[in-house]
Amino acid sequence: MTVLTDTWRWLTDPAHWSGENGVWHRLAEHLQLTVVCLALSCLIALPIALLLGHLGRGGALAVNLANVGRAVPTFAVLVLLLLSPIGGAGAWPTIVALVLFAIPPLLTNAYVGMRGVDRDVVRAARGMGMTGRQLLLAVEIPLALPLVLAGVRIAAVQLVATATLAALAGGGGLGRIITAGFNLASTPQVVAGAVLVAVFALLVEGLFELGGRLGRRRPWEPA
Repeated sequence: MTVLTDTWRWLTDPAHWSGENGVWHRLAEHLQLTVVCLALSCLIALPIALLLGHLGRGGALAVNLANVGRAVPTFAVLVLLLLSPIGGAGAWPTIVALVLFAIPPLLTNAYVGMRGVDRDVVRAARGMGMTGRQLLLAVEIPLALPLVLAGVRIAAVQLVATATLAALAGGGGLGRIITAGFNLASTPQVVAGAVLVAVFALLVEGLFELGGRLGRRRPWEPA
């Protein structure tokens, strides 16, 4: 109970929320890193998955290769990048490691969503004279969108949790609160940092869930 009480005192102390090392500043850094990594991951994974899902060729190999990446710890990738000649302290090693970590769920969900589109609908669209581009944009992607967005949600939540590793490479984010707590031998600060990361991840999960419900709601349905 002492640790929980001291953690609550740390979290409710206004001095820990302001300034360059305060919670709000670290939260903004964490959010920025998450958004950048998620955007880069989507730009890499989604076009490949959507195209392969549309063509129906090569997708299984791409998904299997992406799933192999899940078996490689992000921390190990980060360490290798930091030790490489092109690495070093800073944001880029962390961004590269996190992008590689976020690609598998994006690639897998988008490809599975595309291949899960009803083939009868696809054949009917082709019979109506739709070109491949029209079929992709007007039929397949809209029908696959729920699974695509589920992959984005999974990747976003995983990035929020894993972006704490940025502190190990000299970056910012909520991980700096945890590492500072270890350096100060302050268990309440370590626990407080972990709680902040967990709450942030839950908030991101909740926002995606709310956005998904609003997106599925018809205009005439009550909120």
